[in-house]
Parts: sequence; C-alpha cells; structure tokens
Amino acid sequence: MRAVVQRVKESSVKADRQTIGRIGKGLLVLLGVAEEDTPSDAGYLANKIVNLRIFEDDGAKMNRSLLSIGGEMLVVSQFTLLGDCRKGRRPSFIAAAGPQKASELYDNFVQQVRRLGVSVETGRFQSAMEVALINDGPVTLVLESR
Repeated sequence: MRAVVQRVKESSVKADRQTIGRIGKGLLVLLGVAEEDTPSDAGYLANKIVNLRIFEDDGAKMNRSLLSIGGEMLVVSQFTLLGDCRKGRRPSFIAAAGPQKASELYDNFVQQVRRLGVSVETGRFQSAMEVALINDGPVTLVLESR
C-alpha cells in the first residue's frame, strides 16, 4: 500500500457534484492498493499514520499525533499512486490491485483507523472525485507498507 498523507486545516471530497466527505483539522490520506497487499499492510499503515507525530506541540515542534490532537481523517482511494512512469510516456498500472481486492483493502484500512479511535470520512471508491484541501504547513509525506 502506498499513502500520500497531507496535514490539513480542512479537506473535502465531492462525487457527482455533491460533497460526500468533509473534515476539519487532521489528515487527508490518498490511498493506493498494490496487488501484493494484504490486510496486514492496511493495519500497518493505519497504525503508522494515526500515530505519526506530525502536528505541532506548544513549542512549535512536530510532537503530536492525529490521535493526540483528536483530529479527523479523510481517506480517498487513488490507484494512480501505483503508476509506474519509468518507461515511455504513459504510466503503467500493472502493480495496482484489481477493483475487488483494492475495495476490500481500502475498506479494511478505513475500519482499522476507526477502531483506533479516529473519526473518518471517505471518498467513493471507483468514482471520479474532486478533492479540496487547505494544506497545513505544508506537511506532505509518502508512506509505504513494504
């Protein structure tokens, strides 16, 4: 699994011109699922992301996690994160999981984050979406489960 994690002041996602997810302070997570991923990859990333100390403490140092600030998470599926652009001019998505597997692991990730005590909003799997955010920092990280 590959995740692009952005610290946000707020974020939202629309599908079919309707807002389907909105959060305040927290993390926007763009999540890509690879063919070889398993539920343990989802668990690893869920735990890693909610506990990342990337929010500022009173001394303006990144010492607080999403859990410790009571922040929210917006998770948006994005298979293009698995695009391989090393050859030619058109990305190859051969490493991305098929829709059935990707959907199951995406849902697994969301459920594991909720079990850790975080309020989660989501996009709509396999839909064209519009994502808006106010990046805080900006702080943007790329994480992989392998």
